[in-house]
Amino acid sequence: MDRLVNTVRPYAWGSTTAIPELLGVRPTGEPQAEMWMGAHPGAPSRVDRGEGAVALSEVIAADPERELGPGAVRHFGPRLPFLLKVLAAASPLSLQVHPDLDQAKEGFADEEGRGVPADAPHRNYKDANHKPELICALTPFDGLCGFRDPGEAAALLAALEVDSLKPYVDILHAHPESHALREVLTAVLTADPEAMAETVHQAAAAAERLSALDGPHAPAYAAYAPAYAAYASIARHYPGDPGVIAAMLLNFVRLQPGEALYLGAGVPHAYLDGLGVEIMANSDNVLRCGLTPKHVDVPELLRVVRFEADAPAVLRPEADSSGEELYATPIDEFRLSRYVLAQGAEPRPLPAATPQILLCASGTVTLRGAGDDGGELRLACGESAFVPAGEGAALTGEGTVFRATLVA
Repeated sequence: MDRLVNTVRPYAWGSTTAIPELLGVRPTGEPQAEMWMGAHPGAPSRVDRGEGAVALSEVIAADPERELGPGAVRHFGPRLPFLLKVLAAASPLSLQVHPDLDQAKEGFADEEGRGVPADAPHRNYKDANHKPELICALTPFDGLCGFRDPGEAAALLAALEVDSLKPYVDILHAHPESHALREVLTAVLTADPEAMAETVHQAAAAAERLSALDGPHAPAYAAYAPAYAAYASIARHYPGDPGVIAAMLLNFVRLQPGEALYLGAGVPHAYLDGLGVEIMANSDNVLRCGLTPKHVDVPELLRVVRFEADAPAVLRPEADSSGEELYATPIDEFRLSRYVLAQGAEPRPLPAATPQILLCASGTVTLRGAGDDGGELRLACGESAFVPAGEGAALTGEGTVFRATLVA
């Protein structure tokens, strides 16, 4: 068992207080957006096995089968296939989508073949892997996920009463679902920037006004009030950005603590506000749709996006007889579960077949190794540990622990 020393990334959209509060430390006044736990080369966790701090990526590279297990190495190669994060958003992240595995391989090979530098701002594919992800709320957490039904999107836009949005409303009413969504998103992202900025300004002002509608005598579209409030907030952070209109095509969702969203390939999404635990396949492949000053490759984006309307499927954990509560997802690279421990309860033994990272999200827990000389680690809120494959361990204490591993 190894206590992890983790890097906190200071992205501008991060909260100045949420991660410090989780860790029980004083805020620095600077944004603290993501705390990374794992072996990603961009910011690997560090461990100390008696010879000083070493990157977890180096520990795994020195003996992959011992750290990950032979099965994991055969399936995923000699690397930890997932990255665990604590994510703290105080303002919206970019509207984005991730490729599937075939698209990532094809896109990476193409850019490598054309000699696009790895650090070029217009580079889309940093690696040949897909990037499915799961976000689990620790506080109320707002986001956008997947396309609305075109008819619903048309009603939401029409209620804004902005003349320049009316052609989009007509398209959403007149075309089959996938064609309508593709045509409107394409038109939004390729519109004249000055004209679109004015459209965004008018739409944001209308959304602000409609967000206040409530009560029994409010019009039918008042049901969209929380979404309008979110879109107005997005526009305040990204004035004139076409991504504001693109965001209005997407479902607004508010997760309560313990609820989660799985985001597969091709699903447009954005995180808006809140603190959560995020797990993803080890990849940096992101195609942006807006809400960012970074490069937006519209043709490649349109190739990757799945133009399918789908209501967000909010996940709630399902407990088994051992007390492990699983967030079920359809992929093998990661598996996220949690344990809610009560003071004085029997120790909860952890499956040992696969490597795992444990994050204490509330309270204080103790991780005990198997056998008389297994040792133990005390984890306070916000602290984490790596347990190599094959090492038995059990949890005791009082608190909530997230367990990140992979499918055996």
